[in-house]
Amino acid sequence: MTNTPPVPSRSSVLGRGSYRETLRIGEILRKETVGGLLLVAAAVLALVWANSPASESYFALRDLRIGYAPWHLELSLGAWASDGLLAIFFFLVGLELKREFVAGDLRQFSRSVVPIAAAAGGVAVPAVLYALVNLGNPEALRGWAIPTATDIAFAVAVLAIIGSHLPSALRIFLLTLAVVDDLIAITIIAVFYSGDLAVGPLLLALVPLAVFTVVAQRHRRFFGTRPAAAWFILLPLGVVTWALVHASGIHATVAGVLLGFAIPVIRSQASGGPTAGPGLSEVFEHRFRPISAGFAVPVFAFFSAGVSAGGWGGLFSAVTDPVAVGIVLALVVGKPVGILGTTWLVTKLTRASLDRSLKWIDVFGVSLLAGIGFTVSLLVAELSFGQGSIHDDHAKVGILTASLLAALLASSVLVLRNRRYRAAEEADAVDADQDGIPDVYEQDGRP
Repeated sequence: MTNTPPVPSRSSVLGRGSYRETLRIGEILRKETVGGLLLVAAAVLALVWANSPASESYFALRDLRIGYAPWHLELSLGAWASDGLLAIFFFLVGLELKREFVAGDLRQFSRSVVPIAAAAGGVAVPAVLYALVNLGNPEALRGWAIPTATDIAFAVAVLAIIGSHLPSALRIFLLTLAVVDDLIAITIIAVFYSGDLAVGPLLLALVPLAVFTVVAQRHRRFFGTRPAAAWFILLPLGVVTWALVHASGIHATVAGVLLGFAIPVIRSQASGGPTAGPGLSEVFEHRFRPISAGFAVPVFAFFSAGVSAGGWGGLFSAVTDPVAVGIVLALVVGKPVGILGTTWLVTKLTRASLDRSLKWIDVFGVSLLAGIGFTVSLLVAELSFGQGSIHDDHAKVGILTASLLAALLASSVLVLRNRRYRAAEEADAVDADQDGIPDVYEQDGRP
């Protein structure tokens, strides 16, 4: 009798994470939902105002300059929103990314490879599609990075509006995608969209950044068991770092990411032994996320989304401009193709399979949702063409159109699956032993 060797079981991707991670992601997305609704409201208000008889007052407000000129800080309100307020948003991006890879589920390569690869595919394919559409126009080609990022706040606002019970695994996948491609986008901004580099301010920025890092890493020594007090020292250091990076010619939002990376995620106990757990990053995230989601990003959207269509003729001219066409094609087609295609390719190359609780149509729906590129796309459009230029206005029309189409298409797919999602959510919530942790997470061994 011949003994047949056992067939190795295939590993799965996009399975549920730990219960701790699920709770954390759920809390983040609840806050982003409120921020997303405010974001949409601010964008609608800007569009209505910019196309009303009082449109001149909107643009006068956006272009009003305030600040101290000798420090290169006399900026328009629109520039303060994009350079200053968005630094808070990117500070949280830095915090979230570091936490994911230091103390989150993504510190394991097997769990991080799929969302990272999918994010890379979701950046590369849209950029290539946009470039192909605008190949004959060197000026328009400057906008190749516009359709690279996913707006997580806008995306989760759509989920809230349609009442989707999207599984936690897909919510984690969507959030990770958004965070990683935001990091890619800010890297692109730093490399390709910075102005003339001034070495002096850049070198000077390293001093407050280094002090910020030392104080943040040793905050328990300075502040004992009151980590919240650290921000009274760290906030001025962060502002100085931001101002010097801004003066150097590198886009100031890069400072936000660097400062986020400097905040510790691992908490050191009094004995000196490091343990994974909530640290200063959690304190700062708790304080700054409401400011980012509830104020900084909506205000930026208000000053950036306002574009005068110029009537039906102007709107037709805008949506048929290759810049707008390239953006719509890149976000609505390129994003899902890049994300879904890369995820499928990784599963084949690693001989893995999709988690049995999901189907490829679910990944397709999330990939469509990732085509909502709003906040960072508006920022890159302004950096590419200059605020108020024809290409910038047409790019904004393309971003708004693409985001709306992506939201509608994703909703049509996810609503069809919502009954299945609701049933899975109810099953995952069962806690027969009444210990406060759903049974399915204890069976998976990831409390």
